[in-house]
Amino acid sequence: MSTSLSLDPSERLRHDAAEKTRLPGNLELKPQFVHHLTSSPSPDLKNTPRHKGFKRRCVTRMLSAGFCLLIFLLLVGILLAYYFSSRCIHGVQCSAGGGCVWASQWCDGVRDCPHGQDEDDCVRLHGSNFLLQVYNQERWRSVCSHGWTPELSRASCRDMGYSGSTKVLAGSSEELSQPGLLVDTSQTNPHVPLVQQLAPGQCPGDTVVTLQCTACAGVNSSQPSGSQQASLGAWPWQVSLQVAGTHRCGGAIISPWWIVTAARCALMTSSAADWSVYAGVLRPEDLLFTPAASVSLLVVHEDFDANTQRNDIALMRLSSPLHFSASSHVGPVCLPNVGLNLSLPLMGWTTGYGGPGHGVMGGGLDPDGWYLLQAQVFLEGPEACNTSASHQGTISEDMFCGARAEPASQMCRSDSGGPLVWQMGGVWWLLGDHVWSAGCGESNRGELYSNVTFFLDWIHLHMKKHLAD
Repeated sequence: MSTSLSLDPSERLRHDAAEKTRLPGNLELKPQFVHHLTSSPSPDLKNTPRHKGFKRRCVTRMLSAGFCLLIFLLLVGILLAYYFSSRCIHGVQCSAGGGCVWASQWCDGVRDCPHGQDEDDCVRLHGSNFLLQVYNQERWRSVCSHGWTPELSRASCRDMGYSGSTKVLAGSSEELSQPGLLVDTSQTNPHVPLVQQLAPGQCPGDTVVTLQCTACAGVNSSQPSGSQQASLGAWPWQVSLQVAGTHRCGGAIISPWWIVTAARCALMTSSAADWSVYAGVLRPEDLLFTPAASVSLLVVHEDFDANTQRNDIALMRLSSPLHFSASSHVGPVCLPNVGLNLSLPLMGWTTGYGGPGHGVMGGGLDPDGWYLLQAQVFLEGPEACNTSASHQGTISEDMFCGARAEPASQMCRSDSGGPLVWQMGGVWWLLGDHVWSAGCGESNRGELYSNVTFFLDWIHLHMKKHLAD
């Protein structure tokens, strides 16, 4: 007997399915285990942008590129800063902040620098025999004497700042070991830069030009001896620089127009017209018979430092030239040529106006008691000076230090600006100007001098700049 049960629809469906799976003969098919793989849920397309991964990669790449660009710009900036703040990497620098020109443009007769510095120092005198040299094709060359003329001599002196009226001596000397510069005789013109009239070539006879732009080598100076009063004509380049009738400083004649002195002297008064220059005087009574020369221009070194004594040098240009032929007691001293065999230590001479117990700087000299004094000085360079206890590293390359060879009680506080000279080969050379003394009336006392050799380019530059004043 069968019993019929009331089933709900879902149960009836499962029951019918079970009935269909029964095999004949009351055999029942048992379900087998089936392994199902669970699939990952589908992403929510509404909440996830389709190109989110692509945009993220783009942003990452852009940030990396930007960072690399910043690094590149930083490196470029560093290189540019180094280039503009350093000296010329190629070529030659015109001046501080003045740019650069190619080395081949230096001394070619054409002004390529903003202020023409590339044509300022192209002619020089070399060594104790005054060998004329011109800068050509990146080196200094001697000039062949073949075809040389007096007009070219005067033009060469003007290129160094000497007036055309200066006495010029020229001649042929020295064996020429390297090719020199030959004059193009078909185009000789005193108004054309000398460097444009010369070309490298073999000198006929292997002789070259020697040139003097002043008669300094012919000065007949008496042989000095000891620390004492100077004799008339012994130091013909010595001058007394005075303000309002009072001696203030010493100086040295280097040409009919120019006096070398100390910067501290020139700064005593800002007006050039306040100065009077007396040449060839030994004592106050000599002033009665000596005309005063007036000063038209003061040129003080732009980097002078009164604290460190650096660059203590100045130039005075006279209103009218001195006439050396008028007196045998007045004449120029030679500027030290490049290549002069100056080997330190050496013995030089210093001169200045003074008297027993009388200082020079400040209140000046006793109007009735001063005279020109001379003393021998043992000179040393900065390296030796700086090891001494008196200087202790304060001496720079533009200075000499020295000590009196003998007691010099009369030379009390020597003139500032007074010349320091040295004789070699019968020529007196201006080595320095007096800057400072350690004491008064002492043996081997300390002395300090500016090194004129260090300032040669500066001197010639300003002489040439004011040649036509």
